[in-house]
Amino acid sequence: MPISLDPLLMREIIMDNYENPKNKREVNDPSYLSSHMDSASCIDDIYVQVKVEGQKIKDIAWHGKGCAISTASTSIMTELVNGKSAEEAGKIYEEFDRMLKGQKYDAAELGEAQAFKNTGRQPSRVSCATIGWRGLFKALGIDGGKED
Repeated sequence: MPISLDPLLMREIIMDNYENPKNKREVNDPSYLSSHMDSASCIDDIYVQVKVEGQKIKDIAWHGKGCAISTASTSIMTELVNGKSAEEAGKIYEEFDRMLKGQKYDAAELGEAQAFKNTGRQPSRVSCATIGWRGLFKALGIDGGKED
């Protein structure tokens, strides 16, 4: 569902997901696929853990530390992809990437992730906004785990 692109609401969404991140927990289950992602230019150092059953993401968790942008984006990403196939998650990420690049995108696919619409104006922050996504794809063994 598209959200209002009011700057105050966008900031509120980011801060809420930073202060109260969703699915932030460490899973000690070897059936989860896992990846580690860090950044040379920010404090971001996270682990993404994914349980896949029947071609669908049955559960996704993450833990570690990150800046406000990476924490909030990873939190929202986990909500967007849970229950989806890797292909569906990839399509959502394509829309997210288009938005970050200032291109036309499908707002209905992104929900709260639209709060990062202006992040592309600061290229150094794009890496922060995509680190969780790249960690997801790396865990799933899909090319997309590397930084653009």
